[in-house]
Amino acid sequence: MEIVFHAHHAVISDDLRARAERAVHKAAGRLGRPVDATIRFAEDGPTRRVEIVLHAAKQPPVVAAAEARRFGPALSVAAARLNTRVARSEAPDARARRVTRVAGARRAAGEPPPLLEPLEQDDRDQAFA
Repeated sequence: MEIVFHAHHAVISDDLRARAERAVHKAAGRLGRPVDATIRFAEDGPTRRVEIVLHAAKQPPVVAAAEARRFGPALSVAAARLNTRVARSEAPDARARRVTRVAGARRAAGEPPPLLEPLEQDDRDQAFA
């Protein structure tokens, strides 16, 4: 995966670049099929801004940005937002795969679906007591 750094009116240390790379690789590993990422550092007066754009195959780009007085805290917040957005984008697919896998295992074992199981008389009495 290619990572492109842009520094607009900013000087970025090697440590900060390494932190940004680790954050992007962590999010990309969760997203799957990453293509590239762009990390922008911008300085405008006392405000420092970090923007991370992560592209993956057949998915819309995931964008996270943050502002702070220094680049370190801005990068931390942007990385946390990126991880949150990646988790949200992967959740429906992962949930669907898990539900399908569990339902298939129940069918193979000959179990009825959990919502259609008949209640025993004792269970009905306890449920409506």
